[in-house]
Amino acid sequence: MRAIRSKLTPYYLMLPGGLWLAVFFAVPIIMMIGLSTMSGNIISGFGETWQHFGNYTYGFTQYKSQWIRSAEYAGLGCLISIALSYPIAYWIAFYGGARKSTYLFLLLLPFFVSFVLRTIAWNYILGDQGLLLDPLKHLHLVPQNFHILATGWAVVIGIVYNYLPFMILPIYVALERVDPKVIEAGRDLYANPLTVFTKVVLPLSLPGVFAGVLLNFVPAASDYVNASVLGGTGNSMIGNVIYDQYFVVQNYPLQASLSFSLMAILLIGIFSYARVLGTEDVLEAAAVA
Repeated sequence: MRAIRSKLTPYYLMLPGGLWLAVFFAVPIIMMIGLSTMSGNIISGFGETWQHFGNYTYGFTQYKSQWIRSAEYAGLGCLISIALSYPIAYWIAFYGGARKSTYLFLLLLPFFVSFVLRTIAWNYILGDQGLLLDPLKHLHLVPQNFHILATGWAVVIGIVYNYLPFMILPIYVALERVDPKVIEAGRDLYANPLTVFTKVVLPLSLPGVFAGVLLNFVPAASDYVNASVLGGTGNSMIGNVIYDQYFVVQNYPLQASLSFSLMAILLIGIFSYARVLGTEDVLEAAAVA
């Protein structure tokens, strides 16, 4: 009896988490798949036919530009985040000393404020008479009709700002794990600082970069707040379409098909990405971050 109990102990430990995933993930996904094949409207109701797969083809053909725009904005945001995050993470990891935790806390401090409030603050900063452009226009450094709001660049700026810590932390974790003796060995072999960085530090930190890309691209591709607040109607992403279909148009089957399609595309991309690059170091860096 004791042997059987010991064998069942791991499953008992997994039971709370398994039930949580089943209730709040598996069941909603199954319901969403069923809803995506329904037909009807909010007045007469929706009926299940299991044959109405036109929602999927309609979602891709009708909102092709939003799909492409989501991938472009998320991809460009990831590239800019890497360019900004790597020097910051590098400096903290190798030169932060005893104040590393303080620097990381200061980086995360603004993110104790609501996501929406931070995005609205950027609406003021990037406004035509805002904190950034108003002084530049007074100094005649930019034309008077120059604007950033309601453009794709405003959306990308918002994405980069809101998801920047998710790039900095994995890269920092990967750099923190680099053994100083390895760097010292490279210098002992008469390698210059650039060679040490490109041949030693950068390859060892790539799992953190890959983890940061995953943590950035997935939420950025489905984001709708930045596009709504900073981009306007002309720069909507697929997340805005899903929001409108659910809350405004109330076309629940189309909304479900778009949501499931987005999730499926992101999962396929993640699994392909992980298969090419490996998962052990990437997942460890993401988990620690």
